[in-house]
Parts: sequence; structure tokens; C-alpha cells
Amino acid sequence: MLGLIVRRAASSLFTLILISVVVFAGLEFMPGDACTAHLGRDGKGAVLEACRARMGLDAPPVKRFTQWAGDILRGELGTSMQREKPITEIVGWRLRNTLVLSAVAALIGIPLAVLLGIIAGLRRDRLFDMAASGTALVAMTIPEFVSATLLILVFAVGLGWTAGVVTIGYKAPLLEMVSAAFLPAVVLSMVLAAHIMRMVRASVIDVLKSDFVLMARLKGVPQQQIIWRHVVPNSLLPVISVIGLTVAWLLGGVVIVESVFNYPGLGRLAVDAVGDRDLPLVQAIALLFGITYVVTNLMTDIAALLLNPRLRTYRA
Repeated sequence: MLGLIVRRAASSLFTLILISVVVFAGLEFMPGDACTAHLGRDGKGAVLEACRARMGLDAPPVKRFTQWAGDILRGELGTSMQREKPITEIVGWRLRNTLVLSAVAALIGIPLAVLLGIIAGLRRDRLFDMAASGTALVAMTIPEFVSATLLILVFAVGLGWTAGVVTIGYKAPLLEMVSAAFLPAVVLSMVLAAHIMRMVRASVIDVLKSDFVLMARLKGVPQQQIIWRHVVPNSLLPVISVIGLTVAWLLGGVVIVESVFNYPGLGRLAVDAVGDRDLPLVQAIALLFGITYVVTNLMTDIAALLLNPRLRTYRA
């Protein structure tokens, strides 16, 4: 058990290193840099060279990457080139806002998906199953920016129930941020719930066909007892890893959703940082996303190992 966790942690560390290298290399190959973005039309000749020297952009890429990696190992994220502030001050509040958005989306999407998946699996090929499965397929295929725009048109423009975009500052109180995150969270939870619902449905159908369920029916065990004591618990065990992966996927979706709703989170900040060619800030945001992703997957793997002894034996 401990060996499995250690190997998984080592794999996660390698993933974070690979993410850092890929992000750094990608920004290096992009046209322009922080100085050309900051100076605009004045970014020429001696002015441009002086700016690059001041920001340290005249150093070789390998040296700049190793310096940044060394700062990370010391617990420092560096300083933003464009904003000239410590990155920890810039990302702190926005990281909180993104975590709030992801948490609200998960609280909406996961219970709904599990409930719908169980009912659809128990009512296979009936009207409810076909309606839920069809809706899930539609939700999975519609891009986030399209569903976000449609929700804004319906609930903000048409019904006037909420604002179309978030107008509060990134340091707003937690309760205000939770309220502002509701509509963006609904967009994220649509795809989240669709994926999980289909997996829960398939798992329920498989368990209903299993030998131990058939034996319980032959022994005269009541149907409700079979469902809640045998079918549902055994159906949810293999879905734990899928839930973890889908929740981790939220980090990719927040970039688009936060941009559409002007939500003051880490995704919106990432878009602005890329536009500014603010390399240290982009690297820090990518690293935070990567840490959240691998930690989420590591936790779900550990939960699956603890709850399913057969999985421990198989992986060993």
C-alpha cells in the first residue's frame, strides 16, 4: 500500500516538472515577450534592450528556467514582470476564487450526477433513462463558451434574475464570491455531471448483472435492500477515480468560463498573463493548476485503494 502511494507521488512530481518545462518552452516559442507587450510601439532599439536587461530576459532560457525552478524549491513564486509585485500576492485571492467556483460546481454536479446515474441505471431503456442519457450527451458536446452564452441570454438578459458578468472585485467577501460563482458553476457542472452520470449508469447496469445480485434475488432479498446495500455501494466504487479525474478537469474549464463571465479567478488571470507575456506569472499559475490536478488524482487513487481491497491486490 505504501509503495503504491510512493510510486504515485513520484509520478505526480514528474508530471509537475514536465508541466513547468512545457509551459516555459511554449512561451519561449511565442512571438514577443514581456517587454514588447509592455512597451508596445516603443519597444525598439535601446529601450527594448534596457527593458529586457531590467527584467532579466537577456539571460539564456536555460539559466532563467533553472533560476525559476530554484526559487520554487525555496517556496518562492517570483515577481510578476508586468505588475512588478510578488506573485504570491497576485494569485492568492484569485486562487481562492477559483477554488470557490470549482467547489460550487462540484457540489452542484456530483450529487446530481450520482442520483441521475443510479436512477437511469435502474430504469434502463425506459423514458427517464433515454431522456437523461440524451441530455447528458448534449451537455458533453456543447462547448463551455456556448452554454455560458446561452445561460447569460436566458437568465441575465431574458429573465433578469442575475447579472450577465461578475462585477465584484477579486477580494470580495467569501459569501459574495459564492453567490457570484453560481451561474459560472452551473456551466461547469453541466459537463461534469454528464460524464459522471454516464459512468454511474454503466456501473449500475454492470452490477445488476452480477452473480451476487442474482443470488440475492434467488434468496428472496427485498428489491430495495438489494439496491441500497449491494447495487449502489458496489456501483460507486469504480466511479471514484472517474469523479476525481472529472473534478480535476474543472481546472481546464475554468479558464474559458471565467473569461466569459469576467470571474476574478486564476483562469482569467492566466489569460491576461499570457497576453502580457508575463512568463513568471504564467509559470506560477500553470504550476498551481498542475499541483491541484495531481493532488486531486492522488487523493482519489488513495481513496479508491482504501475502499476497494481488490484494487490494492490487483495493482500490487
